[in-house]
Amino acid sequence: MFKKWFGKKEEPVIKDLAPEIMGLRIGGAFELDSLKLRLIEPDLVIEGAATTHLIQAVGVVKLDDTTTVLRYYTDDDAFLQVLLEGGMTENHISDVKLWYFYDTKSIGTEQQWNQILESTVSQSEIELEGNSYSPVWENAAQALAAPVAMTEKTYAQDETHSETDQFCMLYEREIKEGVFEYAMFSAEEKIIDNRADRCLVKTTGFDLQAADIDIIG
Repeated sequence: MFKKWFGKKEEPVIKDLAPEIMGLRIGGAFELDSLKLRLIEPDLVIEGAATTHLIQAVGVVKLDDTTTVLRYYTDDDAFLQVLLEGGMTENHISDVKLWYFYDTKSIGTEQQWNQILESTVSQSEIELEGNSYSPVWENAAQALAAPVAMTEKTYAQDETHSETDQFCMLYEREIKEGVFEYAMFSAEEKIIDNRADRCLVKTTGFDLQAADIDIIG
């Protein structure tokens, strides 16, 4: 009777929001240290990197119970990646990198997909633009480590989100003493309308410090 008079109490809606860190957020913007970019870019694969970036999406990868990767995708075909260990505050940041997409190729068949997982993502050495990169992730029990599996949840500006399964290997090369450029090979799979949409994504990146990033929006 009382429910009829006063109406049923509505349960609060809990929104699934994209994480924010260091002031980075969807719709926000940041600037990079232009001097650092000018000094390092001649040694990198990328050309014409922007100093100002608008964040258009956010990706979240839970590597384990205590380790999280946040990826802030920008309008410059790039993403700022923040690695957190032990928590989700700035005190837990252990690594920051800026990544640029180098190449993306669709995978059409199951045979191609299996071949890429078995012999393309993880190699003893890769080459891009005449530069050689060595794998960073190793497995003591194997001569060649298998790709690392992860699932990324990506938040868009319209508050929708999607999930992508990724099988990745990280590579590096030293461009000058103590300074590295990285390459990532990632076989990615997203289920759309009960069908697998697959591609091989190659990215290159470099290290940043928090002081190299200025939040402007």
